[in-house]
Amino acid sequence: MKVGLLFGSFNPIHIGHVAIAKYMSEQTDLKQVWLIVSPHNPLKEKKSLADAKKRLTHVKKAIGRNSKIKAGDIEFKFPEPSYTINTLSVLRKKYPKNKFVLVMGSDNLKFFHKWKEYKKILKSHELYIYPRGKSLLRNDIKRISKYPNVTFFNAPLIDVSSTFIREQMKQGKDVKDLLA
Repeated sequence: MKVGLLFGSFNPIHIGHVAIAKYMSEQTDLKQVWLIVSPHNPLKEKKSLADAKKRLTHVKKAIGRNSKIKAGDIEFKFPEPSYTINTLSVLRKKYPKNKFVLVMGSDNLKFFHKWKEYKKILKSHELYIYPRGKSLLRNDIKRISKYPNVTFFNAPLIDVSSTFIREQMKQGKDVKDLLA
């Protein structure tokens, strides 16, 4: 089975996360999309993150009963911070019949070269890239497009981020319509 992996802190999960998971599970060749909750992304400060188990609970609630979208806590068992390359290795061993595809926003391409063993990821896994605002730059496209496993999708753009939501909450603004 071909499974998309959407890694994230989901701090908090919002309508954009759920919309992209639904799009990828319904409009591509992916049979399921797993939202992998990262307790601590190495490119983010730990102190800025809400409790990982609470974030996982919110992800499960946002997904509801959708059989094509699953919440994943596999990184909860790893030392922190967790690295995608390690998670992929464990998932391939645990689910040898599945083919795993990384699903990521184009904004991640700016920092993808900082990921641990990113070239190995590019050579051994497909990447499905969806648009995130004006974040896709020519250099990012040029750097990543040379890999045949990279596919860009014209998925619907919902211009919202967890960072924006947290900033709005700090200002006392109502964000309930943005949360999943």
